[in-house]
Amino acid sequence: MSVVAERSTATAWSAQEVARAFVFATEWLGVHVDEVNALNVYPVPDGDTGTNMHLTLQSVRRQLTEQDHERMEQVARALSYGSLLGARGNSGVILSQVLKGFADSIKVHDDVDATALVDALRSGSEAAYAAVMKPVEGTLLTVVRESAEAGEKSLRAAHARPGVNGVAQEGVLREVLAAGRLSLERTPELLPILKQAGVVDAGGLGYVHLLDGLLAYFDGRDLPPPPKIERRAQEQFEEQAFGFCTEFLLADVTAPTSTIRELVAPFGDSLLVVGAEGFVKGHIHTEEPERLLATVARYGRMVRSKVEDMSEQHSEILADVDAAKAEAPASAAVAVANGYGITKAFRSLGVRVVGGGQTDNPSVEDIADAVRSVGAESVIVMPNNKNIIMAAERVAELVPDKHVRVLPTRTIGQGLAAAVLFQEAVDADTLFEEMRSAADGALTLEVTRASRDAEIDGVSVRVGDAIGLADGVLLVAESDAPACLLALLAARAADYGVATLFHSTEAAEEVPGLVERIAAAHPDLELEVHAGGPDLYAYVMVLE
Repeated sequence: MSVVAERSTATAWSAQEVARAFVFATEWLGVHVDEVNALNVYPVPDGDTGTNMHLTLQSVRRQLTEQDHERMEQVARALSYGSLLGARGNSGVILSQVLKGFADSIKVHDDVDATALVDALRSGSEAAYAAVMKPVEGTLLTVVRESAEAGEKSLRAAHARPGVNGVAQEGVLREVLAAGRLSLERTPELLPILKQAGVVDAGGLGYVHLLDGLLAYFDGRDLPPPPKIERRAQEQFEEQAFGFCTEFLLADVTAPTSTIRELVAPFGDSLLVVGAEGFVKGHIHTEEPERLLATVARYGRMVRSKVEDMSEQHSEILADVDAAKAEAPASAAVAVANGYGITKAFRSLGVRVVGGGQTDNPSVEDIADAVRSVGAESVIVMPNNKNIIMAAERVAELVPDKHVRVLPTRTIGQGLAAAVLFQEAVDADTLFEEMRSAADGALTLEVTRASRDAEIDGVSVRVGDAIGLADGVLLVAESDAPACLLALLAARAADYGVATLFHSTEAAEEVPGLVERIAAAHPDLELEVHAGGPDLYAYVMVLE
């Protein structure tokens, strides 16, 4: 799309222009996600650096498009807060700190001129280095720092020239981008594993694309076509044990971020723990993800967690390499979900996942990005939440080159039941009605906590009570979560034979006892249990 018509002719960038530039840069990076993923070998060859950086920026974009950005402080908060909440993976958390430093610098200005831009880039670099316990050169950090230094040098040189009264910030950004590209080319000389693999740093490439996207907005360039991926660096590495990439987002945290960082450090490496506005975001590679999550959960309310088996990720990448050589599949499926157990379940069924759910609805563009990323021309989208259905239905307008059909799943259970029938080799029109029928036959039970006193549908609820919902309808309120789930089952389980239970980290210790009670009360119910339920819920059970 062309952005020329949206540009202003001001000598400094207004808050609105900074916001629009980051929105466009998110789309620009989205085009290059697979290219960045194909390079990733450090710290492990897990191939999701581009995805993680893009997810981080998508969260920023959501803040920028859903909130006002008339003033620079509003834009700054969207950059800082949005990137912290959406940060994914090692690269995403580092990028969130770059954006936080950038935001802290620009929020005091009415607009961004060349000097403010240079200050913001330097601040972003400093914030990123401060967040990493053991900075490694030859990575995203190096590219951020050296490109920022080039901006400062460019500005000093311009001011030193006789007769120069002002410097265009676009010109400075052009110098920053050029320096970023040179820095990226040097990363293999600084990090041996990159030289061994014959690639540049993936995170550094992602950052260069971000800078290029910002400049492209001001230059009025259109989005380029996705680059063709000829090889993946991960192919050179044998399958081996890499551990678990574990992330958490805590809210209402009262302990200092440094305390949580020290608590987490012994669990593994690639550690990043950062915080702002009562939130703490953590990332670590560990062999004990469940124990780590249970430990940090004592210091705040767990808003979001994610556990990825990096060995499994690597195996999937190698399988994808083989699949890429085959013909494009007849169909693809995209689902909205969160909670690492549920996300893993969808992925195991061949479904592309968009992060989101209750209180964290993805934007139309977030879902469209996922639809664009699949190889099939025919795509079934499962929103899995009644509040996301309308956004899903708008995706077809943004991706006219694909045949998008929305299966209006209103719950996670409906989505999982439908996904079980998905087959990428089968035409989507044939699949659609079968998947709809499966979705209609599933029941989703959810247990969460009441945030206020209320009386709904004849059920009296006190703040803090465990409340139970069946397909989104409040049925019971109890003093504790296990009793609430048992009450739901007593009311609704009679017509079902199979149950899949997902639980939160906080509920892990009580699960064995709960499973025994379910077996005693419902001996004919076949039960499967998984950790990693969706955010905000102690338990989610799918009955089929």
